Amino acid sequence: MRVLVACEFSGIVRDAFKAKGHDAWSCDLLPTERPGNHIPGDALRELSRGWDLMVGHPPCTHLAVSGARWFKEKYQVQKDAIHFFLALWNAPIEKICLENPVSIMSTILRKPDQIIQPWQFGQGETKTTCLWLKGLPKLQPTNIVDGREARIHKMPPSENRWRERSRTFQGIADCMAATWG
Repeated sequence: MRVLVACEFSGIVRDAFKAKGHDAWSCDLLPTERPGNHIPGDALRELSRGWDLMVGHPPCTHLAVSGARWFKEKYQVQKDAIHFFLALWNAPIEKICLENPVSIMSTILRKPDQIIQPWQFGQGETKTTCLWLKGLPKLQPTNIVDGREARIHKMPPSENRWRERSRTFQGIADCMAATWG
């Protein structure tokens, strides 16, 4: 199966699908952190290249409700972010998962099909993650763990905070590959 992991620089989801034998590619404006199949550039340019599945991680900076108090001040950038999300959603790909935190996309598009947490997949952390699914089943928890910590939420401000917060947890990536691959 040909898998596009849109807006992923980490290579975590891409490599989970590759480990299951799929022709998996990440695509991001940033270079990949892990050697592997990576397309540098705009994911929108790749959507019509015959993918069977896309797992998309559209940037959430201007969509997440955690930043709602700034929505009025960033009308155009938010409008662009919504357009990008919807362009991914409407791609000519049969199976699509778009991942984002709780965001205005619940109002713009529809409520997410599923809300997951890392602690359901072997990581002792909390990070509410919404999944909008097209042609895909919901993920089933694989390893519910105790010791739930909001490490991601509590990260102090730093130059790389956005980078650390945007990575997919390995347990979630492995479940995606096992379930949808």
